[in-house]
Amino acid sequence: MAHSLDILGGISAERFLAEYWQKKPLLVRNALPEIAQILEPKDVLELALEDNVTARLIKQKDRDPKQWTVKSSPLLKADFQKMPKLWTLLVQAVDHYSFDLAELWKQFSFIPQWRRDDIMVSYAQKGGSVGQHFDFYDVFLVQGYGHRRWQLGQMCDADTSFVEGQPLRLLPEMDVHFDEVLAPGDLLYVPPGLSHYGVAEDECLTYSFGFRMPNVTEMMDRVTDKFTDNPLLKNPLTDILRDQISAIGQVTENELEYLKEKLFEQLQNSTVLEDAIMSLMSEPKYPDNIPEAEEIGTGDLEEALDQGYQLMLEPASRLLYTEQDGDILFWANGEGICISDEFAVHLKTIADGQSLALDESLYDADILEDIAMLLNESVLILVPTEAE
Repeated sequence: MAHSLDILGGISAERFLAEYWQKKPLLVRNALPEIAQILEPKDVLELALEDNVTARLIKQKDRDPKQWTVKSSPLLKADFQKMPKLWTLLVQAVDHYSFDLAELWKQFSFIPQWRRDDIMVSYAQKGGSVGQHFDFYDVFLVQGYGHRRWQLGQMCDADTSFVEGQPLRLLPEMDVHFDEVLAPGDLLYVPPGLSHYGVAEDECLTYSFGFRMPNVTEMMDRVTDKFTDNPLLKNPLTDILRDQISAIGQVTENELEYLKEKLFEQLQNSTVLEDAIMSLMSEPKYPDNIPEAEEIGTGDLEEALDQGYQLMLEPASRLLYTEQDGDILFWANGEGICISDEFAVHLKTIADGQSLALDESLYDADILEDIAMLLNESVLILVPTEAE
């Protein structure tokens, strides 16, 4: 039986995925009320000035609001002086800096982790926006502070034209069919390609829970990287049987077919393809956000057993797995990882978004070695139970 979800306004995840996902928008009032308590505008302004934080400051000129400027990080305090009336601050991957915010990903567990992008926060004073636009990814827009008016328009695609001469991909017009003001806790799902326009009604924070798909170019690049790492593939191919003479300037049909066949042979190597795709999917978007771990050994872990610690995924890291014929294979932060069979079922639990108690059930030399390795590589982190 399908269970209704408050975050989806009481409909089931199955119904949402069948009727709304990548098809049409959904507005849910008071879907995530707890988000209003996590950050205030001053927190976002301070975070934007931190090292390694990816942020953009978007301004509209006072004399001509149709003229835009964009300053990307690193941002300085001086960038916020002599501000125009209309401006917006966008800070990426805020979930990497707030455990409380990262915890909210669990509300979207009906979408697999590998589809996650990050949680971006948009801060704006009254009237601030990023203009009429569309995205190629799925996004859940959640109001965290203040109010923002959202308008939705027509579906767009790769052939859609933009306003020329601007640093943002702005749409010249929108055919508005949705016009609502979101209050703290309200959620609006916007599918890929749907034009939208959000304007701050007052000082406000809006969180964007983004979900992306890879493109074919990215996957092909990663496959090429895997082939490049194989020294055997750098050896010249054996020539075809030359039982006929052809014109010296011609590549004959059978020669061309032979060369294509050799390429296709490698592209049929499912192990290489899977490793390439999983490496790409598990690659962190903001690797600089992954903190450097303090070195820990198995002896330290033995002492910490049953002292009230939890193992969980580092918010800036990615951990994914595949299951085939009973074998579980893991990838973390763009690399395949080798762990013991004993720890595999526990690590799977963590990859699925749960924390794991560090207790006597993990008292095994191989398991403790695995845990130490993943802690030292900042894939996992150790947190006190009361802070989890």
